[in-house]
Amino acid sequence: MEKVRFGLIGYGKVAHLHAQAIESVQGAQLVSVCGRNRKRRDQFATEFNIGSRDSVEEMINYDHVDAVIITSPHPIHHKHTMEALEAGAHVLVEKPMAMNVVQCDEMIQKAQDVQKQLSVVSQRRWYPSTMRIREAIDSGKLGTVALAQVTILGWRDEEYYNSDPWRGKWDSEGGGILINQAPHQLDLLHWFLGPVERIYGEWDNMNHPYIEVEDSAAATIRFKNGALASLLLSNSQKPGIYAKVHVHGTSGASVGVQTDGGAMFIAGRSGITEPPYNDIWNIEGETSLLEAFRQQDTAFFNSIDPNTYFFARQVEDFVKAVTTSNTPMVTGEDGRETVKIIEGIYRSGRELQVVTFP
Repeated sequence: MEKVRFGLIGYGKVAHLHAQAIESVQGAQLVSVCGRNRKRRDQFATEFNIGSRDSVEEMINYDHVDAVIITSPHPIHHKHTMEALEAGAHVLVEKPMAMNVVQCDEMIQKAQDVQKQLSVVSQRRWYPSTMRIREAIDSGKLGTVALAQVTILGWRDEEYYNSDPWRGKWDSEGGGILINQAPHQLDLLHWFLGPVERIYGEWDNMNHPYIEVEDSAAATIRFKNGALASLLLSNSQKPGIYAKVHVHGTSGASVGVQTDGGAMFIAGRSGITEPPYNDIWNIEGETSLLEAFRQQDTAFFNSIDPNTYFFARQVEDFVKAVTTSNTPMVTGEDGRETVKIIEGIYRSGRELQVVTFP
């Protein structure tokens, strides 16, 4: 079987991780990169021995690209997705999918119109600890999911916000922790609980006077299945403590995952410092498994390159979707749901009222 030929839109920090991930996947081949800064783009192309093109259309047509991974700053995810789909490529786009739900809807509709796959990078779904939670929910061990909590206590310093000119500004980044750091945990939240019905949230800047956007947020969410969730999100705790997602069921059982521990992962600046692991596993007859799970996950974490391994698993899933026309694990609709939560909290905080979704 021929390999799926990938192109990268963008050549920044996370693009290097995606390039390495593609190279490790048997059914994928990285063949091209495109972007505006020719010097940086050519350096990237030389490093990975691939083509360097000026535009999305040129890359797809000249290098016969089947699928693209969009790693450009998220304010232009919509633009690059629409260009790639129009040019005939399947699209795997980095988080967040887009700046708002309207843009997400346009991306989903375009993918349907041109009959191409559209997926959103959410590699934490492939963590053994998060897949264990998904399996527990599906098997009914929690009864019905009733409550959940997302807690992110991280840190971003001034150097981080100065690392790219678009960071920390409303007009170019579109927000702070909600739109940039929280999407992975919000993706897990609705993967576990389903679509959202209404949200009340507030946000503020607690200790980052050199940026415009929020560094902290809190929210309450009601899901369409009746479940409730609370969010506490912050980039204001030096040097970073943890990010966790906990789920509680009607059976009285609770499960949870610490997706990130210590100083938070920043592509190109820091690695993943601690293994993701289940920090709660209160299922009748299984409570003694918690320590074994942690030992297994720690040993596995130490046996792989955690910076690229889970990206590679999502690339594998996307390759399968492209070659078989099956639905990828993470769909455009999934990416839209995450953006819906983000947009709902921003709107609720501005209007100081509950935001309800039809």
